[in-house]
Amino acid sequence: MRHSAHFGTSSKYASSVEPRWPEPVERVAAFLRQGGVEGRVEEFEAGTPTAEDAARAVGCKLGQIVKSLVFDCDGSPVLVLVPGDHRADSTKVARAAGCRRAKIAGADQVRDATGFEPGAVAPFPLPKVTRVFVDRQLLVHERVWIGAGSPSHMATLSPTDLVRLSKAEQMDAVAEAA
Repeated sequence: MRHSAHFGTSSKYASSVEPRWPEPVERVAAFLRQGGVEGRVEEFEAGTPTAEDAARAVGCKLGQIVKSLVFDCDGSPVLVLVPGDHRADSTKVARAAGCRRAKIAGADQVRDATGFEPGAVAPFPLPKVTRVFVDRQLLVHERVWIGAGSPSHMATLSPTDLVRLSKAEQMDAVAEAA
């Protein structure tokens, strides 16, 4: 079963009734509403533990799923947004962030930097993330899907709104295909 809440001003996404979400999901939904975004948050009872599961659940291409990856860049948390059909390249991330080494952050660092559990990281609001990078391949889609604060919730928005709200810097962040 799928539950959703729409927000924004257009009749396509507007709704006067919203379900009660867990606190992290409410935080994301409120941030989207305050940002004036046209979109919706959806709950998937089966969950969306992988990008493949998420794409199947929402009915989109894998490249429209945004993976929100937290990297430890010389002790500073950096968020990197990449398409669901690609992996992030830590060397490219380190170069863009101006650090010696970028590595995927551990679970405790993810929680501390983002306020979200690993596997449920939304690209905003992020209390302690120093920078956000977005891979340019995400920008070609009309809509993308982001994690919305829990392993069972996702939100859809335009790539333009994603970049604006996350204050993301555009880059080539993906690893070359092997």
